Amino acid sequence: MTAPAPSRTPRTWQAPFVPVEPARQPANGRASRPPAGVPSDVETLVVDLFNAVRGEVRFDPGSRALYATDASNYRQLPIGVVVPRDADDVVATVEVCRAHGVPIVSRGGGTSLAGQTCNVAVVMDHSKYNNELIELNPDERWARVRPGIVLDELRDAAEEFDLTYGPDPATHDHCTLGGMIGNNSCGVHSVMAGKTDDNVLELEVLTYRGERFRVGPTSDDELIRMIGAGDRRGRIYEAMRDLRDTYADDIRRTFPDIPRRVSGYNLPFLLPEHGFDVAKALVGSESTLVTVLEAKVRLVNSPPGRTLVVVGYPDVYDAGDDVARVVQSGCIACEGMDEKLVRDIKARGIHPDALTLLPKGSGFLLVEFGGKDRDESDARAREFVGSIEGRRSDVEARLYDDPKDEAKLWRVREAGLGATAMVPGKPTSGPGWEDSAVPPERLGDYLRAVRKLWDRYGLDADMYGHFGQGVLHCRIDFDLVTAKGLESFRRYMTDASELVVSMGGSLSGEHGDGQARGEVLPIMFGDRLVRAFEDLKDAWDPDGKMNPGKLVRPNPILSDLRLGTDYAPPKPRTYFRFPDDNGSFGHAAFRCVGVGECRRHEGGTMCPSYMVTREEKHSTRGRAHLLFELMNGTELEGGWRNDEVEEALDL
Repeated sequence: MTAPAPSRTPRTWQAPFVPVEPARQPANGRASRPPAGVPSDVETLVVDLFNAVRGEVRFDPGSRALYATDASNYRQLPIGVVVPRDADDVVATVEVCRAHGVPIVSRGGGTSLAGQTCNVAVVMDHSKYNNELIELNPDERWARVRPGIVLDELRDAAEEFDLTYGPDPATHDHCTLGGMIGNNSCGVHSVMAGKTDDNVLELEVLTYRGERFRVGPTSDDELIRMIGAGDRRGRIYEAMRDLRDTYADDIRRTFPDIPRRVSGYNLPFLLPEHGFDVAKALVGSESTLVTVLEAKVRLVNSPPGRTLVVVGYPDVYDAGDDVARVVQSGCIACEGMDEKLVRDIKARGIHPDALTLLPKGSGFLLVEFGGKDRDESDARAREFVGSIEGRRSDVEARLYDDPKDEAKLWRVREAGLGATAMVPGKPTSGPGWEDSAVPPERLGDYLRAVRKLWDRYGLDADMYGHFGQGVLHCRIDFDLVTAKGLESFRRYMTDASELVVSMGGSLSGEHGDGQARGEVLPIMFGDRLVRAFEDLKDAWDPDGKMNPGKLVRPNPILSDLRLGTDYAPPKPRTYFRFPDDNGSFGHAAFRCVGVGECRRHEGGTMCPSYMVTREEKHSTRGRAHLLFELMNGTELEGGWRNDEVEEALDL
């Protein structure tokens, strides 16, 4: 599953070197804050990395522009990009960056919606080479992987033994395990298997200061022995023990006990009742504490038989009210969506044949059942249909016998993020408050309250998500280009945070905090636990160089925006009229939401050049991001004669 690596022969710089200037920081709302982490001797940094790393070292403007954003609202030009061949390359990269005092951040598929994978730092892209499936043990049900492996590649290998890796976000055919560990990803089948932290058994990690060791559950005797060793690892463990003892009551009292609490550091796993499990505690830390070199993950049974039932309700709120009862049926997935999502998918012309399969209703639950074979899953599904029709005369439950029809309907649900971003005739929508979670039994009330909040702010969005675990996904039509709109967005974030916390929920139920929600974490956890997060950060990363400004001591929500008040792309004369973009090529260049579906390795039509090269610049997303940067005009020089853009578009 990895590209063949060349022999590890030391290299010296031979090609003519073009000095790399530090990131220019234009004075507008889109720009990164002054890049304090950018060293004055960037040229020496590049040469040192080139001589230490077998992989690819890229500090050219095109590469930096490619990695300046992800699927979020944020944009920060990196210092440079390293594409490591293997774990040794990662160690070498961190060693060189430490010698230069340069921040680092790891990146997998670059699908993050909270800004975790863009920073003024050296970005390590693990997805091209550092993606090995090291070992799969079907008898003991675990696998060992490198961080850059795509989720579906692990799942395909495990399916040969009727096993799977449980968490499966909609990006499953292009997201990486390292990114999932960074964000504590979940997905459709978390009802069956839990979040990523429930499925990580052990991690091999690297600190910024160069310590490399394995972490997992820790017995009291092991903890005493580690601390007694007096080395750097022992001091980290001692700090975590002291943190646990100081904040244990606060952790138990404040962290909501719900299926989808993703916000904050995973401090509950340091408690005695959870075995002082350091691996699980590091899941969801968004590259702010350690770099993951290898992961041992749990595999679970993958039911060979699967049957889908879709239930149509009078509205999405009614569907939310029924979720807790539906999940009691023993289903392995329970997803929801409203009629607005269906309408927008239809307007976009996405999967039109699938929409005709839906039952009557204005709110829908997609409920999947598993079994040892199709007969067993069908029987469970029929029992569910009979039960719900027996207690509800106002719903229609439809069971699907054709796996092709089921696949079409799942694609409708998975299309939610992309389908709602750029709908003709509607304002552009985006992330920022797109994955909040509440106790499933309160979901209906939460959906109603969120709708009232949107009405108060003059906002709108479609509702969909992992309803079986209380997660609401949505892309809201925030105004991120005017001063009034930005001020309203910031107020909304406070009000929305207070709302979800009042219902016992979490600011994030899947995508993490990053920069989008880091600033409002005190609303959920209080100042005392936020200090505990800072203590954990200082224990692992006392130099503050691991993905700074994210989750802990975060950059403000309104800084580093991709758009902002100065967003005013040029309006060139074009041959095409771009009617769905109000005639604006700049708007068309902004169409890519960054979710990276074009980065798949097989299947579909997008993107064949990426499938061959595994190069971001030869993906559709990479081309779109370079076009945006060209229109943005702050990094790529030469306008329409820019060489980097031409190279990306050439394929």
